[in-house]
Amino acid sequence: MKISAAASIPLVILLGAGLSAQTPSSSRPASSTPRVSSPAQPSTTDRTQPTSAPTTSTPTSPAPVPSVGANPAPRSAPGATADYRIVPGDKLNIQVYKDQNLSQQLQVRPDGKITLPLVGDVRAEGRTSAELRDSLIESLKEYNTNPVVTVIVTETVPPVFYVMGEVNAPGTLPLKGQISMVQALAMAGGFKDFAKKKDIIIQRKGATGVTTIPFNYNDAVKGKGSMVYVQPGDTIIVP
Repeated sequence: MKISAAASIPLVILLGAGLSAQTPSSSRPASSTPRVSSPAQPSTTDRTQPTSAPTTSTPTSPAPVPSVGANPAPRSAPGATADYRIVPGDKLNIQVYKDQNLSQQLQVRPDGKITLPLVGDVRAEGRTSAELRDSLIESLKEYNTNPVVTVIVTETVPPVFYVMGEVNAPGTLPLKGQISMVQALAMAGGFKDFAKKKDIIIQRKGATGVTTIPFNYNDAVKGKGSMVYVQPGDTIIVP
């Protein structure tokens, strides 16, 4: 059957419309259901992290470095305790605050004295360092309203005591540690036959001079009375 040209035009239009209905347009969405976009989740890198307080490091102070050539502070002699009594030959470091002329390093003379500017001769033998310091402060108040004085025993001579009279080995004996009178007499060799053991005396030098102390050996060995100890420089006389 022959189709006329006039009838072919609507047929072509129909075919074209059918093809366009079957082929989805690229500009329309594939699904008729509208898509709901979910809220954008923040990236883990964009989340705000809790800000910690900045830590401040405390600067460490460097340890003090001793200056080269600095003089070390004088130290007391090993045996010079607070109640140690000065004897001739001891070396003393006497410091007067803010007065270099009065500050001296001295050795106690055989007569038991030392000499300081302005003060003159001062008895040091038989005194503790505190007693000597107090004496110097009183002497310096004439020149200084409030003197500050320090006395340090920097070197001591070996302490000794003396035993004489009716003992078997009289003489000078070393004082090592704390020695009682009974021990001291034993170190001197004990008594001779006619020794008067009840009338022993101890001559002890102090700040105010020589003090005589009686000692009864017979009572001591029986435990009567208080224990008597020998001090440096004591002289024990056994009649």
